[in-house]
Amino acid sequence: MTTGQQTVARQASFADLGTLLVDVTFVVVDLETTGGSPAAAAITEIGAVKVRGGEPLGEFHTLVNPQTSIPPFIAVLTGITEAMVATAPGLAAVLPDFLGWAGTSVLVAHNAPFDLGFLRAGCSRLDLAWPGFDSVDTARLARRVLTRDEAPDCRLATLARLFRTSATPTHRALDDARATVDVLHGLIARLGGLGVHTLEELRAFSSLVTPALRRKRRLAEGLPHAPGVYMFRDGRGRILYVGKSRDVATRVRSYFAGSERRARIAEMVGIAERVDYLPCAHGLEADVRELRLIAEHKPPYNKRSRFPERASYLVLTDEPFPRLSILRRSPATDTVWLGPFPSARAAELARDAVHETFPLRRCTPRLARGRPRPRCALADLGRCPAPCDGELEVEDYRPLVDAVAGAMRADPEPVIDATRARIRELVSAERFEEAGSARDRLACFLRAAVRRQRLTGLLAVGRLVAAQPADGGYDFAVVEAGRLIAADASPAGSPPARHLTALLASLPAVRTSDGSSAGPPGADGSAEEMECVLSWLERPGTRLVQLDGVYACPLQGPLRWRGWLEQLAGAAGAADPLADRRRIRPQR
Repeated sequence: MTTGQQTVARQASFADLGTLLVDVTFVVVDLETTGGSPAAAAITEIGAVKVRGGEPLGEFHTLVNPQTSIPPFIAVLTGITEAMVATAPGLAAVLPDFLGWAGTSVLVAHNAPFDLGFLRAGCSRLDLAWPGFDSVDTARLARRVLTRDEAPDCRLATLARLFRTSATPTHRALDDARATVDVLHGLIARLGGLGVHTLEELRAFSSLVTPALRRKRRLAEGLPHAPGVYMFRDGRGRILYVGKSRDVATRVRSYFAGSERRARIAEMVGIAERVDYLPCAHGLEADVRELRLIAEHKPPYNKRSRFPERASYLVLTDEPFPRLSILRRSPATDTVWLGPFPSARAAELARDAVHETFPLRRCTPRLARGRPRPRCALADLGRCPAPCDGELEVEDYRPLVDAVAGAMRADPEPVIDATRARIRELVSAERFEEAGSARDRLACFLRAAVRRQRLTGLLAVGRLVAAQPADGGYDFAVVEAGRLIAADASPAGSPPARHLTALLASLPAVRTSDGSSAGPPGADGSAEEMECVLSWLERPGTRLVQLDGVYACPLQGPLRWRGWLEQLAGAAGAADPLADRRRIRPQR
């Protein structure tokens, strides 16, 4: 009771808590594209359904001319051909219409980062302002709400069957958008039982952050907004996880904001009691320091790069009748080798590709003159010269060994030609699965050959100094025998020569090398580090400031097949860009 006024108690309603979901206008959108990355692919179809309170308000549908070719497997998957989009409007005509039609609605998509990523990229290319839509990801919601018993995965087709949608997903934009509408309504019905009734509660549920996780945000205090390596440690100071970022503070804070979807990392954050960091001059130094720290400390929550000593190599043995062998250590300097391979299985596939091209012996016993052994079945089939029976001279076997060494060291064409001929035979016989296996064997061999050529080219250089423009200044890297030995950066407006001179003056004398003794990279992680260095050197705008030795690759070597390998990897990655990963544990 107050003077002159009476206070009346009132029960709060849902409206006081936020915008009721029944009053929210959702635009459920689906896109078809030419690939899985907005940087390299384009939109071919947009389909959307506008709903509010469970009732449809309208639909938007159009094909889009991507101004580029449509890969055959995408055309098979979606049914959209180049002829269908030839007369369709371009994105410049379609996207403004769609944004105007969507208005201020909340965008909904199944695997929203994919669809919204393409829409944002389209706005960026067309200089259109992104409206800043609120968004809902039905795939993410499903992972939060459903159990594995209900849905073994969260693909749209699986959820459509679970919720018995009126439309069937067909990899066409409007059909998939209609199916996603029913999935959204089914999930909202489930969320009502969990106390989620407003848009604000839906946002909080999607990015669930526990109070304990919020309290751990203090671990990110004092970290710099600069490149570096960060290390999560437990209460006893043990390193749990090592990561790197161009902005350490922002990256570490993201671990405490609910954006981390990997259950393994969420568990690590719960254990961590401290975060340390090492400042780095630029991204390359951060990449290299991360690899070295992971190899040294083997943090339990890092999955990759922990055991570089387990890398596999394919080598030609040093004996009277050499054969191909797989080693789990760095081979000797004077051997013929390929690698390192990411796994023994990859090395086996590369070895199979060589064996299918050259009839090299496959038996493991060491052969010597005067000690004949029984012939194997491969010899009877004509796929081995049978040095085991004692009738073949070493000199007669040597040309075969030289041909294998040439294919591994410099010219992979014999393996490529033989495998491609085999693939054509299998395809003609409609043995497509075997043809795919032959293609995979060739890809493993070629990847190793390309990697060997790139690594040996860098190993042949005594010292290399490179500069790369960055934010108005320059990033500097000093590489010796393939390893990063120093790094620095000059800020914008500062003379880069002064920084570079000071950096070089602090280093020991140049160690020359003509590459003649350059052996394979060791099993201490140097191969992966060299890959980081090579990727940095190959970026546009990088300048070689100082070079001691020769840095080159043969024009006719395996490196010219790198484009085919990248195309193959891209096709495999884009085959199912919406594949469910179930990295978030469902709420029970």
